[in-house]
Amino acid sequence: MQIISTNIGRIREVSWRGQKITTGIFKEPVNEPLFLGKMGINKDEVADLKHHGGSDKACYLYSADCYPYWKKRFPGQDLNWGIFGENLTVEGLDEGTIKIGEVYTIGKTVVQVSQPRLPCYKLGIRFESEKIVKQFLDSPYPGVYLRVIEEGYVKKGDKMELFKSNDPGMTVRDVYSLFSSNKKNTDMKAQACELEFLAESIKKDLS
Repeated sequence: MQIISTNIGRIREVSWRGQKITTGIFKEPVNEPLFLGKMGINKDEVADLKHHGGSDKACYLYSADCYPYWKKRFPGQDLNWGIFGENLTVEGLDEGTIKIGEVYTIGKTVVQVSQPRLPCYKLGIRFESEKIVKQFLDSPYPGVYLRVIEEGYVKKGDKMELFKSNDPGMTVRDVYSLFSSNKKNTDMKAQACELEFLAESIKKDLS
């Protein structure tokens, strides 16, 4: 896997359904390396610290390989790197093989997979379409949230390499499916809640 874009954003105020909303979802590619800290990324602004950022959501990854899937669903719209709110756009990232709790190296950092991304209405703001939220939830491409074990810089071109496996475990896609196609699978939910390194917020949502 390889980083092909590093993306950060600043908080902005937008109008949405008659209300003023502040959001940091408008990420844009930058040429400079990003410093991944344990509570987030330097210079990347987060508007809602209750639901975004923090130790279990220090960095968000999305696969470049998924962009063609979305371009078919949103023809004519510019889908530039970072449109999903990801800090790192990664070539070769596959939620169907990456497991919760696995440890990876990216550049000078060591990171651990903590959870899939659950979409909120702000993704609809970014796409200027409310339908993206349900489409995203129904898709098999949630992206990956990381916690940072060893802080450091990450830049475009860096490799993302497995450092410590977590077999047998559950994949990011398996956990994500518990909010859509497998949401009635109580046995699978119980299995997920037993995962040592799954973010506590996700365990709470599954309980």
